[in-house]
Amino acid sequence: MIAALRFNLFKLCCLAASAVMAGPAIAAPEKPNVVFILADDLGYAELGAYGQAKIRTPRIDRLAAEGMRFTRNYSGNAVCAPSRCVLMTGKHPGKAFIRNNQSVPPEGQHPIPDQEITIAELLHEQGYATGAFGKWGLGFPDSEGDPLHQGFDRFYGYNCQRHAHSYYPPYLWSDRERQELNNRPAVPGHANLPEGADPEDPSSYATFKGQDYAPDRINAQALQFIRQNQKRPFFLYYPTVIPHLALHVPDEDLKPYTDQKWNDPPFTRAGGGYTPHYTPRAAYAAMITRLDTYVGRILDLLEELDIADNTIVVFTSDNGASHLKAEVDYDFFASVASLRGLKGSLYEGGIRVPLIARWPGKIPAGSLSDYLTGFEDWMPTLLDLIGAPPARDAEIDGISIAPTLLGKTQEPRPFLYREFKGYGGQQAVWSGPWKGIRKNIMRRNNPDPLAIELYHLERDISEATDVAARHPGVVRRMAALMKQEHVPSSLFPLPPLDRN
Repeated sequence: MIAALRFNLFKLCCLAASAVMAGPAIAAPEKPNVVFILADDLGYAELGAYGQAKIRTPRIDRLAAEGMRFTRNYSGNAVCAPSRCVLMTGKHPGKAFIRNNQSVPPEGQHPIPDQEITIAELLHEQGYATGAFGKWGLGFPDSEGDPLHQGFDRFYGYNCQRHAHSYYPPYLWSDRERQELNNRPAVPGHANLPEGADPEDPSSYATFKGQDYAPDRINAQALQFIRQNQKRPFFLYYPTVIPHLALHVPDEDLKPYTDQKWNDPPFTRAGGGYTPHYTPRAAYAAMITRLDTYVGRILDLLEELDIADNTIVVFTSDNGASHLKAEVDYDFFASVASLRGLKGSLYEGGIRVPLIARWPGKIPAGSLSDYLTGFEDWMPTLLDLIGAPPARDAEIDGISIAPTLLGKTQEPRPFLYREFKGYGGQQAVWSGPWKGIRKNIMRRNNPDPLAIELYHLERDISEATDVAARHPGVVRRMAALMKQEHVPSSLFPLPPLDRN
């Protein structure tokens, strides 16, 4: 019996040795997938998880309940292209290459150059399949800034921001091929009611309804990308166009909101804007709920493929809610709650946006964070979470918020910096409870373009009371940071700051 036991033990030892020689008995942990969802012009309080009472977003709210919700998250900038540049390159707006929207006819925006290093390029180097689905806005087709030249294996959607103003366009881009859609005629992003049309007649608005809803196509392609890459780590960047104007949404999505019988006067475009809609409040709410449906489809597919537990899902918005009140009634929806400002502004309502992150078993479910964070942080954070080396570019301004996401303590951020050439020219710094902001830097009639307003956000989240006169020392510190962080740009000059 003892001999038999010794023989069996010898056999087990041999088997163990064979396993060691053949390779590790336990496979190394798989790198997590990353799904990064970027809404377009979604206000801070337009989700149920952030206090929205009128618009239904059950799937995104559930995502928040299963992950971490941030209350002091800031988009890269106050409008589309510069915000996305901060996200992709990890550089704040004082150093980022794109600092304002700038179109390049006939289609596209000014491109980020080839030497810029993007999140997609770094993840691609780590063996990730990379795909972008939605609105790009960082380089016209086949330019240096084209997504396929910036680290993405696959692109489907709108290259150009202006083209994305229509949800029923004539075509979308599939990599570098134009894919025609079944919209004949296509619905423009900017147009008036037909001549002689009765604005009180719902049928007058039929011309702004198409057949082939582009966000459906985009969502389907994103799902296909997940299916095709389920066996390897993937980075899905999903910069949806919703809820950016125009107010285009299929009729079946409208009914739950028209049944609410809100006081919802037609938007006729008498004073300009995008395209008319008979029930603009219902349309806007329906668009956000449709976005919620698309997010739900992605989450459901991750579950179906049994990869949800190994997937980091991030949801945020590129800037605050639209300031076009006739089309987006931000007061009716309380789109930014008590925050001041809207899209285009460096006041809180234009740049403080939702941020939700989920990674089952890693990010504590149902958690809340007031950590100060911005778009530039996602490059170092994602590299940290997947165990990759830091970004090569020494100019990276972001910091990794991985400790916060994983429920650990983290040193407070020293400061967060923003500047924006548009809407009169603006500059802002957040540090601790303080926020310093300059506005109308470029206005000719501004007698003091470098004047700083100061707000104590912990006591005055609405930025109602400028306390600069009471705290000159804090103002001097803000001015020093503003000077330190602004690097002049020949493409987006800000003369008063460039001379400072």
